[in-house]
Amino acid sequence: MKKPLLSFTALLILFVALAGFQSTSGDRPAAKWKSLFNGKNLDGWLVKIAGYPVGNNFGNTFRVKDGILQVRYDQYDSFKNRFGALYYNKELTNYRLKVEYRFVGKTTPGAPAWGYRDGGIQYHGQNPNTMALEQQFPVCLEYNLHGGNGKDDRPVGEICTPGTKVEIKGLRNAAFCTPATVKRTFHGDQWVTAEIEVRDGKIFHYVNGEQILQYANPHYDSAHAVGKTFIKEGNDQVRSGFISLQSNSHPMEFRKIELMEY
Repeated sequence: MKKPLLSFTALLILFVALAGFQSTSGDRPAAKWKSLFNGKNLDGWLVKIAGYPVGNNFGNTFRVKDGILQVRYDQYDSFKNRFGALYYNKELTNYRLKVEYRFVGKTTPGAPAWGYRDGGIQYHGQNPNTMALEQQFPVCLEYNLHGGNGKDDRPVGEICTPGTKVEIKGLRNAAFCTPATVKRTFHGDQWVTAEIEVRDGKIFHYVNGEQILQYANPHYDSAHAVGKTFIKEGNDQVRSGFISLQSNSHPMEFRKIELMEY
């Protein structure tokens, strides 16, 4: 009779231990997707357009219609380098961002030569409230969005680095923009899903679920007039920042913006 009693006691102790472990694990819920766009308005977002103070949505550049976040320039006489962006109002560190976007319409008169079907998702960027009035782009990392012209290759997903530097295959990037390793071009007005994952200094670009670029160790650029101002006591690492959607002169639309924080 003693052996079954000992077995029961051992099982009881094991059950209690497992229950305690599950309770502890339950204190750390799994990361979940959160929608950043409510489909109705720009609540939770902040506009900054070059030449205008923070919060001035010049020309109603960013607007919501029929559940779609639109980037439009129909109230511009000419683009005149009025680059802008719509910023989510929270600083982020480790996360995965998913954006569904498409290019529509024609490039705005006065746009730069490269403006045709060009946009971007900026991340680990400076707070828009710290930007100079005429500053065209924040210090940030950028997932460059390109749309095809119907015949030529124009791959999406290169990394551009205004005021920053990154390491690709262990080497600091020499060019301002570095193409994605996997080349994917999307023509016409089709919807495309871009994703960015940031985990402890390692960064990945995806398009339609496929990884197209990997890099690491973002730093502020000591040779950049604005970027160098974020280097404090010799520490030049970029550990966090703001995400934003560019207005680069070609009309765009966004129908889903989701975030998963780690």
